[in-house]
Amino acid sequence: MIAFPTQFRILRFMVAAAVLLLTHFVAAAAHEIRPAIADFSVPEPGRYEIEVQVNAEALIAGIGPEHENTEDAPQADEYNSLRELASGALEERFEVYSQNFLDEVRLYFDGERNRPDRVSIEVPPVGDAELARDSIITLSGNLPSGAQTFRWEWGEKLGPSVIRMSTASGGNLGEDEGYAAYLSAGETSEEINIEAPRAKTFFEVVWDYLVIGFTHIVPKGLDHILFVVGLFLLSTKLSTLLWQISAFTLAHTITLALGVLGFVQVSPSIVEPLIALSIVYVAVENILTDHLQKWRPLVVFGFGLLHGLGFAGVLEEIGLSASYFVTALISFNLGVEFGQLTVIAACMLAVGLWFGDKSWYRRMITIPASLIIAFIASWWFYERVFLV
Repeated sequence: MIAFPTQFRILRFMVAAAVLLLTHFVAAAAHEIRPAIADFSVPEPGRYEIEVQVNAEALIAGIGPEHENTEDAPQADEYNSLRELASGALEERFEVYSQNFLDEVRLYFDGERNRPDRVSIEVPPVGDAELARDSIITLSGNLPSGAQTFRWEWGEKLGPSVIRMSTASGGNLGEDEGYAAYLSAGETSEEINIEAPRAKTFFEVVWDYLVIGFTHIVPKGLDHILFVVGLFLLSTKLSTLLWQISAFTLAHTITLALGVLGFVQVSPSIVEPLIALSIVYVAVENILTDHLQKWRPLVVFGFGLLHGLGFAGVLEEIGLSASYFVTALISFNLGVEFGQLTVIAACMLAVGLWFGDKSWYRRMITIPASLIIAFIASWWFYERVFLV
C-alpha cells in the first residue's frame, strides 16, 4: 500500500469535507457587495437614460463599501428580509428610498449638476438564494440643450461603480466604440464627450487595471494576503518563496484568463470557501513541516487555480469592452503580482531580514503566526459555508 505524506492526507480530508458541506450549504454569493454597473445612453433626441445594475437591497438597507460581505454589516437582518420580498414589494420600498438615492447620485452636463426627472426600478423575482439579486434602476431626464460633456459620480456611501457610455448616434457597448471606466467609491468620472465618448488609451487602461489588481490584494484582499503570508512563513529564503510564488502565479493566470473568457464558470459560493480552506492547509503544513516539501509547489499550484477564479470574478463584475480584454487581463494580473510582492516585502522588512536566520524563528514566529492564520481562515470557511 502506498503511504501518503501526512500533509496529503490532511488535504484529502479537507477537500472531501468541503465537497460534502458545499453540497448542502452554498449561498455565500448572496452576501457579496459588487460594483454598480451604469450604462449611459441617449435613446431619443433631447433625453438621456442611465440604467444601473445594482444590489438594491444593499442600497435600501444602507450597507456601504466598508463591508465586503453584507453579513458583516449591522443591517444584515434588514438586508436578508429585503431579499425575501417579492418584486412589487421591493419596488415599493425603493420608491420610499428613491429621494435619498438621488441625493447620492450626481450627474453633470458641461459641469452643471442635473437631477433626473424620472427614476424607476425593475426588480427580478426572488430566485436562486445563492446569488445576490441584481435590480435595474433607470434614471432619465432632459438632456440640456447643446450639452457636450457628461460626468458621473456615484456617492461614496454607495460603493464602487462602473460607468459605460455608448455614442449618442447609437454605438453599442461591448464593441470597440464607446467609453467605460471603473470608479472607486466616491470617485468622479472624467468629462466624457457625449457625441463621441473617447475610449481610454492603452496607457490609461494599463494604469486602471494595475490599480484594480493591486488594490484587490492590498488592502482589500485579506484572504489573499494571508495566503501569501502563509507561503512566506515556511521559509524566508528567496529561492523557497520563488518556487511557491511562481507556481501560484502561473496557476491563477490560467484560471483568470479561462474565467474571464467564460470557459470556466464556478460559483463564488464554492470558490470562496475553498480559498479559505487553502489558507488553512498552508498554515497547517507550516506547523507540521520545517522546510519546503517537493509536493508543496504542486499543492500551491492547485490552490492558485482557485484564487484565479476569485480574481476572474472581479473582472467579470466590471464588464468592460471586449476590446480591452488582453490589455486589461495582463495589467490586472501585474497589479495582483505587485500586490503580492508588496506583501512579501512587508513580511521581509517586518521579520524576515531581522530574524529569519535565528534558531528560534520557527518556534517563536512561524508556528504562532500559522496558528493564528489557520484559526482565522477556519472561521472564514465556517462563515462562508454556514453563516449565509
